[in-house]
Amino acid sequence: MRRKKEEITEEKFQSLLNDIELGDINNELTDAAIVLEGGAFRGFYQEGVLDCLLKNGFSFKGVFGVSAGALNGVNYYTGQSGRSAHINLRYRHDSEYIGITAFLKSQRHSIINLDYTFRELENIPTLNMEKLLHGDGELYAVATKMEDGKAVYFKNDRDDFLKCVKASATLPYISRSVLIDGNHYMDGGCVDRIPYEFAKQCGYKKIIVLRTRNREFRCRPNFEKRYRYTKRMYARYPEFAYNLAKTDENYNALCDELIKLEKNKEVFVIAPSREIDIKLLEGDLDKLKELYVLGYVDCLAALDSLKEYLKS
Repeated sequence: MRRKKEEITEEKFQSLLNDIELGDINNELTDAAIVLEGGAFRGFYQEGVLDCLLKNGFSFKGVFGVSAGALNGVNYYTGQSGRSAHINLRYRHDSEYIGITAFLKSQRHSIINLDYTFRELENIPTLNMEKLLHGDGELYAVATKMEDGKAVYFKNDRDDFLKCVKASATLPYISRSVLIDGNHYMDGGCVDRIPYEFAKQCGYKKIIVLRTRNREFRCRPNFEKRYRYTKRMYARYPEFAYNLAKTDENYNALCDELIKLEKNKEVFVIAPSREIDIKLLEGDLDKLKELYVLGYVDCLAALDSLKEYLKS
């Protein structure tokens, strides 16, 4: 017998959200880049860090986001603190946002209806589109072009930028690709989960990397097994299939490189101070709130070191 879904009351929402202040913040931009790793609902950690940065005066000229990092990057770039957390806590169990209903209603047949996060929502401030498309600084969303299996870095100087953000966060295996300029795109994390190298290519000398995994985490790659599956599923896109199968190995190499760069003070890394143990689409709101708080607390502890890094 199926267990009846527990109703989440307004009192429960208030207990989760009353200390996550919604704000519209306009800091002076620091000439540095922040790179936002993806990670689905591990992104709650990132939301805590980004809100902490905004409230303590840290807005960076360049914002580079992948997948959940691109979604969070939108609200960070517009200075709308608390918006990401309020959407994902209040609407996590809305069937039109995540679940079978979302899958059926989404134009791209995705279990996460990303269109939902940009529309008018009760109790949520409207996304500041003017600042998103015409603000100072620059915001990039990383997506993977399926035709050649390579990363594409979409900038917020195009009118369809939110479509590019959706492409960046379109998970493989469970979602239909997003068509942009005649090509098909999926999650940027398929080939570039932490795009710090692209931030360097854009000329930034100071780069802050915001992780959603602790520094010690490494994937357990199994290229042969994965490639047998991806080359069947994505037979029309052989380069994409190959790179998708290689993603865990490439990610581990990125993590190893980041350790070296951090030690040499070439980048500044904020990462979870403990292992993150939540599901890809975690439904426990208390666990998600704890992750947000962890991000906020970890960021507070890193602020003095971050100031020194930016001055050096």
